[in-house]
Amino acid sequence: MALMITDECINCDVCEPECPNQAIYLGEEIYEIDPSKCTECVGHFDEPQCVQVCPVACIPVNPQHIENPESLWAKYRRLQG
Repeated sequence: MALMITDECINCDVCEPECPNQAIYLGEEIYEIDPSKCTECVGHFDEPQCVQVCPVACIPVNPQHIENPESLWAKYRRLQG
């Protein structure tokens, strides 16, 4: 399940450096998450780091990118090359 950043984002810049997959980037108006790179920190941490540091709790699961734990691990392995 890739995560997403909602329009409640205040562009505080704390989430982007926490992403081990470099999936978070500054979009046109707010930060965004590239679902092809987001593993919810599987393979790196027990919890998604962006969710942990977000001061406004604007990073839910992206309902358009539902994935099971096995597919998140496969994505992690692919990204690690």
